[in-house]
Amino acid sequence: MRRGARYRWVVLAVATFTQAASGFFVQGIGAMGIQLQRELGLSTAQLGLLVSAAQFVPLVGLLVAGELLDRCDERWVVGAGAGVVAVALGAGALVPGYAGLLAVLLVVGAGYSTVQPGGSKSVASWFHASQRGFAMGVRQAGLPLGAAFASAVLPLVAGAFGWRAALVTGGFVALLGAVAFMTLYRRPPGRAVLPRARTPRGVRMRLLREPAMVRTMLAGAGLISVQCGVGILTVLYLHEVAHAGAGAAALVLVATQGTGVLGRIALAAWSDRVGVGRQRAVVVCMVAVVAGMAVLLTPAGRSAAVACCAFLWLGFFGFGWYGPWVAQVTESAPPDRTGFALGLAMSVNQIAIVAVPPLLGLLKDLSGGFAPAWGLLIAMTLAALVASVRTGGARRSADPAPDRDEVACPS
Repeated sequence: MRRGARYRWVVLAVATFTQAASGFFVQGIGAMGIQLQRELGLSTAQLGLLVSAAQFVPLVGLLVAGELLDRCDERWVVGAGAGVVAVALGAGALVPGYAGLLAVLLVVGAGYSTVQPGGSKSVASWFHASQRGFAMGVRQAGLPLGAAFASAVLPLVAGAFGWRAALVTGGFVALLGAVAFMTLYRRPPGRAVLPRARTPRGVRMRLLREPAMVRTMLAGAGLISVQCGVGILTVLYLHEVAHAGAGAAALVLVATQGTGVLGRIALAAWSDRVGVGRQRAVVVCMVAVVAGMAVLLTPAGRSAAVACCAFLWLGFFGFGWYGPWVAQVTESAPPDRTGFALGLAMSVNQIAIVAVPPLLGLLKDLSGGFAPAWGLLIAMTLAALVASVRTGGARRSADPAPDRDEVACPS
């Protein structure tokens, strides 16, 4: 039993690593923006479309992955998805130009569809509710952690050897994640794989009407838009507005991703201790990101020092929200539908992930500045905040059943 309790930390480590490795290349696209624009002759809108391409298939793929995760062992579902990411990126080194790169990223998105909900479910199944927020925060920190390394490494690789070499690098890192998860992940003792029928339509509609789930999905869609905007626009903003060099701007993005790692862990750990579940931490993040982006709209935001501080702030809250948010999703779902609930909530986020990056790029191209892009993100976050607070008075989902936690966390 004690050995099983210790093994949960191995599960947490491997799930975090696989998350970071699978998203490594896509999360580095923003940092490579200057090189990609130079080598492929891209507009800002086309650069944003690269990120959207990687997120397009998960609109449906996350729902499919959720069904698979409720019926199959996460070990093979996640491992196979990360393997698809690796193969697609490796093969992408042979494709010609921008159109080929878009096609590669569509396949990458299909593989990544299983990694996000699968890793979350694997961690949730091993940790008791009293520690689940912290564990989810650490696991979800894998995304900005991978992005920070990608922002540091991929621009150097692309600058020295070209964008195709960056694809190969991303494929190799994703392959390491796939091998690690398939080798090390095990289900908790006492938790069997139960064959399960496809999720009935009535269950899906009930989840969509559940106040806690609606509140969570609205907040997620607003905050994921901010995360996309920071990832795509930080380097370009610092380079064009604050007159920072390309290398220095990329380092600021690395630091921003680093504060995101801290935010995901710290905010998720805090959400374990507040008396109203995870919602308070998510609301705090929405208020904080509105304040941070408002600074970028002021004349002070044109100063390199002020802009850097604003982006670090946005990293902590604009990336940190995901830890408590994903813990809230798992605790809002029926115990036997956790995978589907994660897939559903994350697929709603995908709508924003697909639509927002090219829209922000188009606004920047048409206006010649960044104010419309920041203004749009502020408006979306405020709308999500108002809607979330209004539904906050509705019935909150109960904590997971005790027997679920006892099985999931042997001691």
